[in-house]
Amino acid sequence: MRTVYLDHNATTPVHPEVLEAMLPYFTEKFGNASSIHASGREAKEAVEDARSRVAELLSCKASEIYFTSGGTESDNFAVKGVAFANRAKGKHVITSPIEHHAVSRSCEFLEKEGFSVTYMPVDSEGLVDPDELRRALHTDTILVSIMHANNETGVIQDLKGLIRAARESGAYFHTDAVQSTGKIPYEISDLGCDLLSISAHKLYGPKGVGLLYIKSGVKIQPWNQGGGHEKGRRAGTENVAGVIGLAKALEVARRDMDSETVKLRAMTTRFYERVKEAIPDVHVNGSLTRRVPNTLNLSFKGVEGEAMILSLDMKGISVSSGSACTSGATEPSHVLLAMGVPGELAHGSLRFSFGRSNKDEDVDYVVDILAKEVRRLRDISPLYSKAGNRG
Repeated sequence: MRTVYLDHNATTPVHPEVLEAMLPYFTEKFGNASSIHASGREAKEAVEDARSRVAELLSCKASEIYFTSGGTESDNFAVKGVAFANRAKGKHVITSPIEHHAVSRSCEFLEKEGFSVTYMPVDSEGLVDPDELRRALHTDTILVSIMHANNETGVIQDLKGLIRAARESGAYFHTDAVQSTGKIPYEISDLGCDLLSISAHKLYGPKGVGLLYIKSGVKIQPWNQGGGHEKGRRAGTENVAGVIGLAKALEVARRDMDSETVKLRAMTTRFYERVKEAIPDVHVNGSLTRRVPNTLNLSFKGVEGEAMILSLDMKGISVSSGSACTSGATEPSHVLLAMGVPGELAHGSLRFSFGRSNKDEDVDYVVDILAKEVRRLRDISPLYSKAGNRG
């Protein structure tokens, strides 16, 4: 059976160049980077070299890069670490209702600890208005955390405008850049944020490693206890092979970004145009113009998203209804509901996220199968029949 993987926002395969760079650190170069003997020093040197290369690629200082176990840890570290380190100044945090759960549940945790959290509304395209953020800022606001690109819709925020607004009040600004990194160009020095999260496995690197950029001077409390790793801010034995893989994945992503962007934008545009021709009552969720080039989120009226996922999976096609971290959830997407998408349409949403391995013929194959499965599911759906939409 033919297989087509269109869930690259959930995870990506490790790029061959990344695997090649990592392999020696599983075998002959297996030392612990915290050991002081020759094997440990070799591992430590490799980690620091990777840190310097990452910093150069992101346009920041090597001393501002802290390696973690991935995006979730980085988000938790940023939100909780800044909040607890600065609570003498204030206990107000601002975020949005479309954040990844790593941020939103960290904020819920803070609320239980006596902090107040403001959830900025988003418009129908999934965007936060910088002027509305400016009005929400208080003298006791210590942190704003708003993601760069949304994991479900691919919508890109006006991050510079949001950061400028936060700057005016003196609040720190954190952004979850897990879904933007490797897909769109940016430089941390140009963005002006104080903290930024990245996860390697979203950009053809290994699982289990990520980073948190912490601008020099940011007051933050370590969030896990142990040894003095990562300059005393993140305890735990360094994932040497993972760190090497993260640095190489970033390097490859930056090198190939222009060509991949052209290819993926053309592919998603072709896909959307073909879907509109083949399937009636399709709604695109989020901005079509302000989005990462590989992602489309579509709702199909009168059809359950989970039923479509299972039907497509039986045909060898992998898609999702949103974040991989909530794949077992039966509730409609919190992101789509926050954008004002009706519950019925939110239930019928699918996220298509293309990647390096996809080809133009995949588009035609998936659209043909998708059209047949949507017709089949609508034929047995009382919701679609009662709506008077069947021809």
